[in-house]
Amino acid sequence: MESTVISDNKTSMKIIISDFKQLTKVGLSLSVVFTSIAGYLLAIEDVDYFVLFLLGLGGFFMVGASNAFNQIIEKETDSIMKRTQNRPIPTGRMSVNVALVIAILFTILGIAILYSINPKTALFGAISIFLYTSVYTPLKPVTPLAVFVGAIPGAIPFMLGWVAATNNFGIEAGFLFMVQFFWQFPHFWAIGWLQYEEYKKAGFNMLPMNTKDTGAVKQIIFYTIIMILVSIAPVLKLSGAFYIYPITAVIITLLGAYMLYFGVKLHKSLENTDARKLMLSSILYITVVPIVYVVDKFLH
Repeated sequence: MESTVISDNKTSMKIIISDFKQLTKVGLSLSVVFTSIAGYLLAIEDVDYFVLFLLGLGGFFMVGASNAFNQIIEKETDSIMKRTQNRPIPTGRMSVNVALVIAILFTILGIAILYSINPKTALFGAISIFLYTSVYTPLKPVTPLAVFVGAIPGAIPFMLGWVAATNNFGIEAGFLFMVQFFWQFPHFWAIGWLQYEEYKKAGFNMLPMNTKDTGAVKQIIFYTIIMILVSIAPVLKLSGAFYIYPITAVIITLLGAYMLYFGVKLHKSLENTDARKLMLSSILYITVVPIVYVVDKFLH
């Protein structure tokens, strides 16, 4: 009898942890922490590991809060879509009140930790949570422009690291912001393409002009090209203290061309398989580019 209770407790504990991970999207939060840390390393001469730890922790809480608020607001639509109907709130495994407590707690902790680094870092963290939950999420059923709004909080992490290191939002942080900002369009529209029917069921407008056609892919291609140009612009030494070697620009161009290749393929085929490859190549791009930047910096 006792062993049954223990195993039941273990199972319920597993479910609680799994629900908590789903609510705060731990995987996504960690990828955001990764880009913030890359932004920090690009800005400093000597690493302050305590600040680095605070940045990672604060960034993690910030993204976790945004995701929790998002799932509270979208509990009805989450229950409609296959991809989201097993989330903790639509299934009833977690109450809205519990989720709200987690979201508020994460917001306070995130902003407080980022404030302890410097006030500007906390300000950008707060802007990110606000835009994601109060503007982007409510706009999703209204207009495809929601993706533009969502790209702003989505682009903050990279520059957040720079601001944490320097307490300054200058041209360098602006460039890091733009790289991640323009990257989001091909990335999100590839997801929007793959989930088009599901999003439509939920009433979300996630593709440009809300149509799954070559017009949408032309936009994907256009933004991918802009993203590549912005990513290699620091080679011209126009971006203050943030510049890269020509060889680094070549590597980044090749990574971008790989993404562009799938964009062009999608334009010809209009097939989900190519949209998936585009999405995966975009994840590769945003993972490798920050690493390439950091390696380049330490070779200066």
